Amino acid sequence: MSQNFYLFSPGTLSRKDNSLVFTSTDGVKKFIPIENCESLYCFSEINFNSKLFNFLGQNQIHLHFFDYYNNFTGSFSPKKSLLSGSLLIKQVEHYKQIKKRLVIAKEFVHTATHNILKNVKYYAKKKKELHDWIEQIQTWKDKIDGAKEIPELMGIEGNIRKIYYSCWIIILETDISFTKRVYNPPDNPINAIISFLNGVLYATCLREIHRTHLDPTISFLHEPGTKRYSLALDIAENFKPVYVDRIIFRMFNRKQLTMNDFLQELNCCFLKESSSKKVMKEFDDMIKTVIHHPGLDKKVSYRRLIRLDCYRLVKHILGDAPYSGTKSWW
Repeated sequence: MSQNFYLFSPGTLSRKDNSLVFTSTDGVKKFIPIENCESLYCFSEINFNSKLFNFLGQNQIHLHFFDYYNNFTGSFSPKKSLLSGSLLIKQVEHYKQIKKRLVIAKEFVHTATHNILKNVKYYAKKKKELHDWIEQIQTWKDKIDGAKEIPELMGIEGNIRKIYYSCWIIILETDISFTKRVYNPPDNPINAIISFLNGVLYATCLREIHRTHLDPTISFLHEPGTKRYSLALDIAENFKPVYVDRIIFRMFNRKQLTMNDFLQELNCCFLKESSSKKVMKEFDDMIKTVIHHPGLDKKVSYRRLIRLDCYRLVKHILGDAPYSGTKSWW
């Protein structure tokens, strides 16, 4: 079974015959079997050479980079093995024709909002004051279908997120204050872990997009641009509430994370190395978890749900079936 490997210590990553070997700065070696490796996540200063990148490319292994503050900075993506010129043309057509683009973009916002409401309603069972926030989010959700342009739709999505984040002060059982999203740089522990996990999820979505014939640079909700795989941002919107946010709620409410897990430098806050490992283990365990899929009538992993979402987008673009994002039933 393929898995991800996480490199938190500085060192050198190199090829050793048909395996990878990571040598830390203190000389400790760790072998990574190539047949079991799907992606590598680098959270420290790692030395590489072109021979290694050729080897990773030949074996379709992705390499994701995070900076000193745990912010996602980029990926090495092997040459796509799944190519389809006809799908690419249709994907571009769905971007360029505003009516077609809006249909897909609206579904991303509908799906994300459904999953946001799922989270808030869960906690509203015990915290009755959350019902006011639910009504506010639902009011904005009802405006999604009426959006005529992408900027208007993004404005609706922004208002939904703003209301959602403002109710975290009720959901989170911590003394850490949080009422709004701040990034570049994150200003407190909650914003720091959101940025961290959003980056990890973005990289995970990019890996699953590469397992399909979709082009990751052509998106529908987010505007395509240089130096980013914007379709991964679109797909990630569907899964942030159920993957990222639920991990944050769980870890803080169970006291697995406290203020001591973070470092504050000037106006920037970020996870300590030991805490990053703890959070990544939680994320890795989560995406490996299997649940029963009612539509397929079989068990699938959380990671597989992302790829199934991509497959449904492919079918929509080809005209086989309307796109429906992954709306949480669990």
